[in-house]
Amino acid sequence: MGERCCAAVVRVLVLQAAWALSGGQVRYSVPEEAKAGTVVGRLAQDLGLEAGEAEARRLRLVAPGRRAIVEVSGASGALLVSSRLDREELCGKSAPCALRLEVLLERPLRVFHVQLEVTDINDNAPVFPAARRNLSIAELSTMPGSRFPLEGASDADIGANAQLTYTLSPSEHFSLDLHRSEEYRESLFLVLTKSLDRETIPVHRLLLTASDGGRPSLTGTMELVISVEDANDNAPQFNQSVYKVHLPESAAVGTLVARVNATDPDLGSNGEVTFRVSNIFPEKGMNNFLLNATTGEINLAGIVDYEEVRLYELQIEARDKGTPSLSGHCKLVLEVVDVNDNAPEVWVTSLSVPVPEDASLGTVVALLSVSDRDSGENGRVRCWVWPASPFGLEATFAGSYSLVLREALDRERVSEYEVEVRAEDGGAPALRASRGLRVPVSDVNDNAPLFAQAVYTVLARENNAAGAELARLWARDPDEAANGRVSYSVWDGGVGGGGAAGSSSGVGWRPASSYVSVDAESGRLWALQPLDYEELQVLQFEVRAVDAGEPPLSGNATVQLFVLDENDNAPALLPPAGSAAEAGGVAAAESALSLSGAGSESGTLWAWAAWGAPAGQVVAKIRAVDADSGYNAWLRYELWEPRGKGPFRVGLYSGEVSTARALDEADGPRQRLLIVVRDHGEPARSATATLSVSLLEAAEAALAAGSSSSSSLSAVSRSAAGVELGAGAASAATNVWLVVAICAVSSLFLLAVVLYGASRWAPRAAVLSAPGPTTLVCASEVGSWSYSQRHSRSLCVADGAAKSDLMVFSPNFPPPPPAPAAKDTQPEPSALLDTVSANTLLNLTSCLFLLPLWSNFCGRRAVSASRVLKKSKAPLHLSQGPAGVPELLLIGVEGLLVKKV
Repeated sequence: MGERCCAAVVRVLVLQAAWALSGGQVRYSVPEEAKAGTVVGRLAQDLGLEAGEAEARRLRLVAPGRRAIVEVSGASGALLVSSRLDREELCGKSAPCALRLEVLLERPLRVFHVQLEVTDINDNAPVFPAARRNLSIAELSTMPGSRFPLEGASDADIGANAQLTYTLSPSEHFSLDLHRSEEYRESLFLVLTKSLDRETIPVHRLLLTASDGGRPSLTGTMELVISVEDANDNAPQFNQSVYKVHLPESAAVGTLVARVNATDPDLGSNGEVTFRVSNIFPEKGMNNFLLNATTGEINLAGIVDYEEVRLYELQIEARDKGTPSLSGHCKLVLEVVDVNDNAPEVWVTSLSVPVPEDASLGTVVALLSVSDRDSGENGRVRCWVWPASPFGLEATFAGSYSLVLREALDRERVSEYEVEVRAEDGGAPALRASRGLRVPVSDVNDNAPLFAQAVYTVLARENNAAGAELARLWARDPDEAANGRVSYSVWDGGVGGGGAAGSSSGVGWRPASSYVSVDAESGRLWALQPLDYEELQVLQFEVRAVDAGEPPLSGNATVQLFVLDENDNAPALLPPAGSAAEAGGVAAAESALSLSGAGSESGTLWAWAAWGAPAGQVVAKIRAVDADSGYNAWLRYELWEPRGKGPFRVGLYSGEVSTARALDEADGPRQRLLIVVRDHGEPARSATATLSVSLLEAAEAALAAGSSSSSSLSAVSRSAAGVELGAGAASAATNVWLVVAICAVSSLFLLAVVLYGASRWAPRAAVLSAPGPTTLVCASEVGSWSYSQRHSRSLCVADGAAKSDLMVFSPNFPPPPPAPAAKDTQPEPSALLDTVSANTLLNLTSCLFLLPLWSNFCGRRAVSASRVLKKSKAPLHLSQGPAGVPELLLIGVEGLLVKKV
């Protein structure tokens, strides 16, 4: 057992030493005609592979352009014979017969070179060109010692197996003479040892036997039939026994190869010589040469190829025409000269495609084998790759190259390379060859989707249909397949309190996804619901594009959706200024409907005008609001009825109803006006207001206006009770002021009771005012004040252009008597005064005291002021002013109205 181990170790050491000495090349030897399956060698073990590694790394042979005669066992890694081995077929007469094999090993990719030598066995017997050879020898004239060349046998084997020996059947007349030469083939001659006598033996039949040097020896025979002839005793003689000729393989057909010359000293027909080729080697060159029988010129009749046959030997015979004819022989040795007639050959032995675009530099893409059948400089090959980037060639062994990656790849720039490997030999002129390779580049997810625009501005009209397409977004991803497949989604944005974008009125925060949606595949932006400009003007959100790569990459774009206004809201009429609806917070001050001395009843607005009012006097003001914007909210007012030249007209854009001319009794007691309010939208929308104007006497119109104002202020007080003060609006400072006001009111209440009792029983003063019509004096537009000639002291702060007009009314009482009159004729003050309860006085006093407090808080606490009025309960108070004239005081939210009666 120990001896076996030692032997194994020694064998391994020997193999390693042989491997080192051979430069990394494994050599095996196998005899020809070995059976299929014969183990040539343990290739995997000799390459240093572990058990099972050969199969895992796909150990295999590459034999371009040659029939596979050996194979590698996938399980054991042994080199086996796969088909019949015939050394003569593989190598011919070449010795030694060495086959060069390439072995590939993957993961990592390596190339090994194996040299397989096929050894010769004696499997071919010597073969003569013909089974029978006829010779004619003249008697007498042929002297003993005459030599007759014979065609020797050929043996396909090499070495000792091709070393031939000849034997001749016993004969007293003939013997054999064999001449061997290291430079040329052996020459066999039949030697005449004794003169012939045709009469004794006319025909000699001899058996020529050729034996090779194999074990066991094989033989071949040829029968020699020698006819003895008489007469001609001089044979033709060549001037040279051997002719040497060099012929380039590129020589054209018809080229003169050589000219042989033979002479015969005989006369007549015995001296006329003809030539023929008696034998040629190799036999397949028989048709390549043409010999002129008369002149002895040899011309090229076919194509010679240095790569196939490098040397031709022609046996030429010169025969005279004597009887019997005599012949002479010579040898023509023709050497074929190599020319550069073979282009290099490029073979792709392995190709690893596609190449990922993130492959590292130095990655092996393909293995190539380059060869040239020519020899010398003609067979020396230079290789390169075109284009020079991003790939390059690296020489791995003689005639073997690797195509490697030299530069980084980018599939989005170049998705496929057409690479050409070019080879050029060293001949003159040089021949070239090329081999094209298609190298596709596989994609990796290295590009994020990119929108065509960073910000998209989208315009959409309001009241669009749900599901309407608003826009189409598109993001480009240059990757392919799943890496370039983009899906879209609404990522961010909203409307309302704290929203990221947009604006709304009266709604909480709502995400943008409740308004719009984006198709995940096409990027189309859809509206989920009709848009309302009055609710939403601008919606800003983010759209994200994500590819399907691993890991996924994304890109964002901002979408600004602007809602365009449509004329979808008709003008809305507002209630009169100071009415309960307005005091309850229905309409704002900037969009109020103001009727000067006007009222409303059952959808009809009421106004009063005095007969004799001059042209241009404002009777009422129609107020309306349109929820749209721009031209859609620009309103104009038109008097629809009565048409023609009526007593009233309407301001086109102000809505003020004024007299068109002076009013007279012919206009009747009441005028009904139908006013149409239109916007400027397309199509225009409208609303209709009905105004009933009562024509009265000047005094009645003033009283009616005062009564209307009183009722309006009462409505204001009642509606103010419905306004709730928010918890945030009631500050601590306001509470303190209210406590102080209550204390002051209590004190003033006692003072009011005392004053009331005193005025009850005090003597009455006469009324100083003279009778006359009521005069209205108001503030001018520039803010100056004017007073009537009757020095009326009634003050009014009423609605006007700036809500600060002052109106003064003079009382219209009968004149006092000129002299003291009877007690029953004197106007009783009690008839002129209305008794008011203590509660009324208390409320009046509260209103007077809280008026400064109201002015301080009206700018920022309008609702608080309304609450103060709520506490006052009744904002009306009747008291006796100077000269004993009763005064009626009214307090309103919009202004202060003081009226003397």
